[in-house]
Amino acid sequence: MGKQVAYKLKIAGWLAVGALAGAMATVQLQAVARASLAPLPLEELQQLAAVFGIIKTDYVEPVDERKLISAAISGMVSSLDPHSQYFDKKSFKEFREGTAGRFVGVGIEITMEDGLVKVVSPIEGSPAFRAGLKTGDLITRIDSTPVRGLSINEAVRLMRGEPRTQVLLTIFRRDENRSFPVTITREEIRTQSVRARVVEPGFAWVRVSQFQERTVEDFVLRMEEIYRAEPQLKGLVLDMRNNPGGLLDAAVALSAAFLPENVTVVSTNGQLEESRFIYKTIPQHFLRRGGTDPIQRLTETTRGKLRSLPLVVLVNEGSASASEIVAGALQDHRRATVMGSQTFGKGSVQTVRPLGPDTGLKLTTARYYTPLGTSIQATGIVPSVMVDETAEGNLFALLRTREADLDKHLGNGAAVGAPMTDERRAEEKQRELAREQARLRLEEEARKNPGQRLVPEFGSERDFQLQQALNHLKGQPVQVSTTLTVRSPEKKEN
Repeated sequence: MGKQVAYKLKIAGWLAVGALAGAMATVQLQAVARASLAPLPLEELQQLAAVFGIIKTDYVEPVDERKLISAAISGMVSSLDPHSQYFDKKSFKEFREGTAGRFVGVGIEITMEDGLVKVVSPIEGSPAFRAGLKTGDLITRIDSTPVRGLSINEAVRLMRGEPRTQVLLTIFRRDENRSFPVTITREEIRTQSVRARVVEPGFAWVRVSQFQERTVEDFVLRMEEIYRAEPQLKGLVLDMRNNPGGLLDAAVALSAAFLPENVTVVSTNGQLEESRFIYKTIPQHFLRRGGTDPIQRLTETTRGKLRSLPLVVLVNEGSASASEIVAGALQDHRRATVMGSQTFGKGSVQTVRPLGPDTGLKLTTARYYTPLGTSIQATGIVPSVMVDETAEGNLFALLRTREADLDKHLGNGAAVGAPMTDERRAEEKQRELAREQARLRLEEEARKNPGQRLVPEFGSERDFQLQQALNHLKGQPVQVSTTLTVRSPEKKEN
């Protein structure tokens, strides 16, 4: 077992579980390619070459050969599933910057909605934050380029650039029913993935917003601060709501901070031998080459307390990949009570292989499984206790897209799930109708309360789910949701 582990860790350079802007994925970066290729379909390759030649000679204007080949590769890869992707020179650089937690840009977390870029959240202290961008703002134009028709990666590429350069964003703000331009000066953005504070005597809140290279080191620092401020800690809330993922080794390491040594955190399974592996709470499975175990920087007393401290994990539909790995591990080992709503369902592994000095391929190569062997692909982690976002219900849950909603999403590999019957199709249509009604209701609420957050900030005194988590830790009644239901995966039609 030791030699096998060492071999697999030697091949693997680093591991990641995606980031928000279109990269919510478990990623294993390898520095080696396959030793051999499967037999090639020569007739189809001849057709591809023929199409390339016809475009070169017959298209209305000259076409750049490299651009044409790059587009062909990109189309081939993107046809597989939502998370496989071809990286050209610029996108490969941006991908690596994102996992490092620093990049040059405007400082917003984004998603796509109706073909436009939607601001999920401006990063606190960033140029976008200082410029007054708000959650829900739609970006319709980047400089002179209309956003409609762009992929999310293309939009990100246009907004990033060199430090101290400017980008002009055209913003549509629904609650004010107006469009306006905002000129923002790009600067290096350093994202802070861990925040923590004592919320009341004996109880603390730790928010992990994504898993980056420094996440576990920052977690260790925050926990030492918490224990200095509150030595008699009675309970902890680990908040991973809207956490889109990040580095897999960071997820394994964070799990190791709460679990006994040498227990399973997550396993992966795919066609390749190196994609079949069990990650455990031992340093060899989460340390980078030449790195030191960040958990060992905790005092022995703090390490012992973290492994027995009463723990609640908060998740929602925006919790994906690495955050689902942590939630699933802590739930299966009965180490924590998972509360909130059913998670995103991103349970596939992507391998990133360099194709040259500055391009790469991110390809889905495996599914991952919780310690009890459950695939959460397209299903997600189901909380032990379902809790609404607010006392009035779930304002945004219906509007959030989950893995099962994505076109060409991978199934969970199990012979379970209801087939897509007429009844199931009717349920899907009803869900879409409810989603549209929820959107209209939110817009009406926003008009009535301009500039006011409809859902309180995570960690604030008005954070309803946090208050329910604290009630659970204190043995007090929890207001359980009466409307949230478990979404089961459908069998995909051929």
